[in-house]
Amino acid sequence: MAVQFRDYYETLGVPKTATDDEIKSAFRKLARKHHPDVAKDKKTAEEKFKQINEAYEVLSDPEKRQKYDQLGSNWNQPGGFQPPPGWGAQQRQPGGGFSRHGGGSDGGVEFEFGGTGFSDFFEAFFGGGRGRSAFGGGGFGREAGPARGSDVEADIMVPLEEALHGAKRTISLRRGGSNKTETYQVKIPRGVHEGQRIRLAGQGEAGAGGGTSGDLFLRVRLARHPDFTVEGNDLIHELKIAPWQAVLGSELKVPTLDGNVRLKIPAGTQGGQKFRMRERGLPGVAGNRGDLYVLAQIHIPKKLTEREKEIWAQLAKLHGE
Repeated sequence: MAVQFRDYYETLGVPKTATDDEIKSAFRKLARKHHPDVAKDKKTAEEKFKQINEAYEVLSDPEKRQKYDQLGSNWNQPGGFQPPPGWGAQQRQPGGGFSRHGGGSDGGVEFEFGGTGFSDFFEAFFGGGRGRSAFGGGGFGREAGPARGSDVEADIMVPLEEALHGAKRTISLRRGGSNKTETYQVKIPRGVHEGQRIRLAGQGEAGAGGGTSGDLFLRVRLARHPDFTVEGNDLIHELKIAPWQAVLGSELKVPTLDGNVRLKIPAGTQGGQKFRMRERGLPGVAGNRGDLYVLAQIHIPKKLTEREKEIWAQLAKLHGE
């Protein structure tokens, strides 16, 4: 199964020399524009949003970005990229395609997924797509007899809105050497969290000698959101406020997963101050929701008119500066 290279820098519209802040800024701008909740063409926006998320998943992580930069766009061309030690058995195999797991002497069976939100390129080099043989390495050293098939893993991208409410997703799977595509309805439970695995029993590698099939596990990767950072069941939102709003106080609009709400900013608010909005976060194990913390960031204007400079100078004099 051939794997198509993904140009993550092009996806985010940044050069390879972009700083972490520039990458973050580009992601937020594009993610807000193409978020399915606000875009008119939801189907197109959803696909674009997934591509943006995948690119940011790699480029925002220093280790993944370094590995990606080692690949280059000619990674699968003659004389191109050679995987360094430690990339693992799920990386590209000689002759094309990639192994989803390391069981068996033939390098394992290949699986091609659809509907997970991640491309095969991501799964091949940055995903969790390695299965685990129940008997270790395909059962070498065991007496001949039935052998359970290996389990198979893939990553599934779950938007925060789906983690909040739960959802149903259609996942497709094609096994190596087969032209048949299998589809499954996967239930995303409410309150699903980062790293949680959703099990599809008996949908992994077929067993040998009459043995049972392995399982398919979909490992949850919460999609990055332009407005929120996830910390456990809590959400963090960075709110930019003007200096006069911090000094005099104000009432500002704040986004939540349930829609916009008004938040009262008291007079004398300091940069870095947090405001807690109870039960506006993600559901926990017991079903209770976490909180949303609004982090105040005082936004200093970079360009001032002459009149504005005069006013700031007068304020400075009032404070003895």
